[in-house]
Amino acid sequence: MPREWPVYKGYATAAARRGLVAAVVDHSLIHGLDRLVAAADEVEAAVGVLRSDPRVDPDRVGLWFFSGAGLLAGEWLDSRPDWLRFVALTYPLLATPPGVDDLVTAAEVIGKHKDLPVLLTRAGLEREELAGPVAEFVSAGGAALDIIDVPKGHHGFDMLDHTEESRAAVTKALDWAIAHLGQEPGDDGKLLVPPPATKKTTSTRRTTSAAKPATAVKETSAGPATRQTPPPAPKAIPAPSVAPSVAPSAVPSTAPSAASVQAPLADLGMATVAAVTADTPAARVISREHAAFDAHDLEAFLAMYSPTARILLADGTELKGRRFLREHYRPRFDAGQCKTEVVQRLMLGEWVVEHVVSYDDGGPTPQLGLYRVVDGLITDVEFRA
Repeated sequence: MPREWPVYKGYATAAARRGLVAAVVDHSLIHGLDRLVAAADEVEAAVGVLRSDPRVDPDRVGLWFFSGAGLLAGEWLDSRPDWLRFVALTYPLLATPPGVDDLVTAAEVIGKHKDLPVLLTRAGLEREELAGPVAEFVSAGGAALDIIDVPKGHHGFDMLDHTEESRAAVTKALDWAIAHLGQEPGDDGKLLVPPPATKKTTSTRRTTSAAKPATAVKETSAGPATRQTPPPAPKAIPAPSVAPSVAPSAVPSTAPSAASVQAPLADLGMATVAAVTADTPAARVISREHAAFDAHDLEAFLAMYSPTARILLADGTELKGRRFLREHYRPRFDAGQCKTEVVQRLMLGEWVVEHVVSYDDGGPTPQLGLYRVVDGLITDVEFRA
């Protein structure tokens, strides 16, 4: 897989040595262009996992697309999330062959977001079928596009052409990426890494995290605002680490009397309440989803969902996949129509069940929300009114 290719290991190593967190994403596009949509979802999922890593500053992320993965860049240029600091493309494929369903074409949306830096590293000896769309992209990009030319470079020059020109182009591109992540080299050549700028938010519950390393991700060939967290279980209810058992001395060899079993049954009931109200890994994922919802952060909200997540709304509408979740929720996030109060929560294993009151349409609407969390991401949600 591409993560094992020496060229991408080289880029990642070079980035790490310069103070970044670097990740190389394996996605389905390596198996053929007919997997383009699946690859887009996988990349989005990988970015979500990366942004949730405690070593990463989720507000300073850049995406770097190589070769065929250039087909995935258009959607990010089109819907640019707040945390995206740059998009870089190196000898990219920017047009799908006939018969292949395409996504948003990069040339159609380049420059849509004036404050999004975009870098193209262009090979002078590029293959003809790739050179045409690249020229169209350059023409459409105008001043919104920075370009590094490698006049004697072939497609894949960083693997094929062991020249000073190739090495200089890679170094220059890395310097560009570092600069646009908010890091600048000092006089001694070492990086000065300032903390990210504090974001203004209307939420009183969101806090600014400590500065973390910026991130560069390389792609080879991813209810409404006041959700309240329910109070913890009363301290009087014990939460044993194992299921309660009856001590041998308390169990007679003959049938026990009502009095002899009264205390164990009471303990069992208390333990059951504790088990369904105690914090769980799944509950922590749902809490992070709620926090993003509360902060009107659409991308952080979507990052908590599996790329193939399924949501069944109370009116019977079914949403599948992050792309459809984004289309459904974006208008509500943009309009500030995000207000849901969590009244009560129960947890059991990978499931979280909540009694909520939604204010989507102005008036209060009580609902039940059932969430399933697998491997740290929400896979299934069902709302019942």
